[in-house]
Amino acid sequence: MDRVGELLHTLGQAVTAVWASATAQVAPPAVPVALLTGAVALAVVLWRPAWRVTRHAITIAHEGFHGVAALATGRSLRGIRLHSDTSGLTLSRGRPRGIGMVLTLLAGYPGPALAGLGSAWLVHRGYPLAMLWLVVALLCLLLLQIRNLFGLWSVAVSAATLVAVSWWAPADVRGAVAATVTWFLLLGSVRPVLELQLQRTRRRGAARTSDADQLAALTHLPGVVWIGVFLALCLTALAIGGFWLLGDPRHLALG
Repeated sequence: MDRVGELLHTLGQAVTAVWASATAQVAPPAVPVALLTGAVALAVVLWRPAWRVTRHAITIAHEGFHGVAALATGRSLRGIRLHSDTSGLTLSRGRPRGIGMVLTLLAGYPGPALAGLGSAWLVHRGYPLAMLWLVVALLCLLLLQIRNLFGLWSVAVSAATLVAVSWWAPADVRGAVAATVTWFLLLGSVRPVLELQLQRTRRRGAARTSDADQLAALTHLPGVVWIGVFLALCLTALAIGGFWLLGDPRHLALG
């Protein structure tokens, strides 16, 4: 029992230390750092070899938001699958039509942008470590819904990488990583939307199972209209998030 008590005491101390660090407000990254991290994220999104690897993170956010929307609208989440070709599938049970299904389908493509917007607000307010730990917590919750080995591996590796940065990296490195991840979510949300439209243009009918085409079948609005909605939401999040990341932080009252 003494060993169990010691273990619980040590665990409690670790949790307390993590909470204290995560809720400690710090100065947001300076504008040059924000610009540099944004440039790095943009290069990763535009450079095809890097994008082929890092796009898995966008897929994780995409499918995760499908799952959140399904649960929020009263649907039953049956599981999420993530594939090595960066595609994914979220299965939910409920009415095949109606607002719940529409919102579930709508949430996917703007999901990474919305995640980036929330991250940008936390980084802007001076909580980069809280942002990293929050992402880790959400990834751990997502693990409970993953239904294939590659999905488990990709989510676990993502979470472990952020845990390592959050736990061992110096404060300035954590801030830079948080800003880079935020920029990547904001910028990386746009490319899949453009790729979806290009796919539809080049191969007519090939993308009939995409979110946009399923929304078109449910609402009788053309798929291109829904792609426009995806793009507008992603660009709006990018504009607001970019403003927060590049804005002057001197008005913040640091505690």
